[in-house]
Amino acid sequence: MTTSFEGRPVHTWLTDMDGVLVHEQRALPGAAEFIAELERRGRRYLVLTNNSIYTPRDLRARLARAGIDLPEHAIWTSALATAKFLSEQSPGSSAYVIGEAGLTSAMHDAGFVLSDEDVEFVVLGETRTYSFEAVTRAVRLIGNGAKFIATNPDVTGPSAEGPLPATGAVAAMITAATRISPYYVGKPNPLMMRTALNRIDAHSETTVMIGDRMDTDVRSGLEAGLRTILVLTGSTQAEDIFRFPYRASIVRDGIADVVPLVEQLAPLESQELDED
Repeated sequence: MTTSFEGRPVHTWLTDMDGVLVHEQRALPGAAEFIAELERRGRRYLVLTNNSIYTPRDLRARLARAGIDLPEHAIWTSALATAKFLSEQSPGSSAYVIGEAGLTSAMHDAGFVLSDEDVEFVVLGETRTYSFEAVTRAVRLIGNGAKFIATNPDVTGPSAEGPLPATGAVAAMITAATRISPYYVGKPNPLMMRTALNRIDAHSETTVMIGDRMDTDVRSGLEAGLRTILVLTGSTQAEDIFRFPYRASIVRDGIADVVPLVEQLAPLESQELDED
């Protein structure tokens, strides 16, 4: 079940948020220590999330309340990845957006005009206030030729009371009405990994992706050419691993078990500096 990294150094780190660092807004054991160790060693890293509701500033505040000190610039959301992707495809265009501040802010910052008529894109993100009126508008715009984009394919999201319908579930309803499927930007699309790598000037061969899901985190890391670490504090449990036709490079019980790897897998020059 557990393999190795074959002694290759790791210069940069990517990690999922929910199920790896936090669970229902509570920090998981070792999460704060992991981020602190990356900061202490000057390692480049990003925390990734498919959640498109919150801005990086919001997420930083939520993590701080959980005891995790994370810089705002170290957070990469599916909303940011979606806005960046669309700005490269059609800069300065217009979009009808269903989502909350995390997505609307990202689209505004990327130079998009948000409108509800004659748009090039319909962009669907996660929100707690989906309305029949908004979904109907999206269906009609897509029927008139707007391109259908969604931040991520997750069909449910977590809450203290149980699962909530998420982006993928609403996308399925729009697809049923239009017969047009969206292009999903977030995990498991390796595009999100590649935009994250570019953001921190990292190379796939010297980067590791940490996640709690085989079907999104490990898959997207694998398809982007990264080595992967699966932690068993989230969605995928040990007994589920063998159901998948691919493997994580390393499996650990939780992020606390990854902290020692930051030193063990550090580049040789970094280890020599520590000794000095």
